[in-house]
Amino acid sequence: MAILVLSLPASPATSIDRTLNLQAQSLQEGAQSQAKIDKLADQTEVLAAKYKNDLAELNNLRTYNEEVEKLVSAQRQQVSSLAQQLKDIDDTEQQIEPLVRRMLVSLKALVNADMPFLTEERQRRLQKLDAAVADPSLSVSEKFRQVMLAYQIEVDYGRTISAYRGELAENGNKRAVDYLRIGRIALMYRSLDGQETGYWDDRQRRWIATGDKYRRLLEEGLHIARREGAPDLIDVPVPAPVSAHE
Repeated sequence: MAILVLSLPASPATSIDRTLNLQAQSLQEGAQSQAKIDKLADQTEVLAAKYKNDLAELNNLRTYNEEVEKLVSAQRQQVSSLAQQLKDIDDTEQQIEPLVRRMLVSLKALVNADMPFLTEERQRRLQKLDAAVADPSLSVSEKFRQVMLAYQIEVDYGRTISAYRGELAENGNKRAVDYLRIGRIALMYRSLDGQETGYWDDRQRRWIATGDKYRRLLEEGLHIARREGAPDLIDVPVPAPVSAHE
């Protein structure tokens, strides 16, 4: 026996439900897509901000590197300049060392040819200079300074007046006397009892005894040199100048 099956159309309610379901699903998918879009937008914004910060930092690093390069270049030039200066100093020291020795030789000749005043003191100074110039632990500049100081002392002798007590060596005998030095113009002495005076004759390279001839002159000069009296003009025995033909 044959059975007949009939297909009945869906009811309106069923179609509406299906449509609503499709709309809800579409809205849900749209919301999910929007959430993904929002998330991607946020990530993009974060990445853009990070890129902007990284770019700014990169620019700062470039600027810093440029400044460092300038600094390094300047330091290299300074190092090169210092190296040249050190070389110049070494060259100068090599030239000054023999100059100092020549200056010392000349100073010794000056003292030995000069009037015999403060002889022991000046000879001790020369001995100290000998030791200083020969001392390898002293710098060339220090050796030069000490020699120049000794020269300055000798120069000052020529424009000062002084009185001091010392020994007078004559005919193998020594006795204490008062000396009066007036620059390098005159060197005179007076015995301690004031009864004998004399002066150094640089032309004859010897002492000239004059009895008590210059007694008063020496008293005045000694008072002035010791600052016991006011400065004044005094006459001193000065040897006649030597002619160029003599």
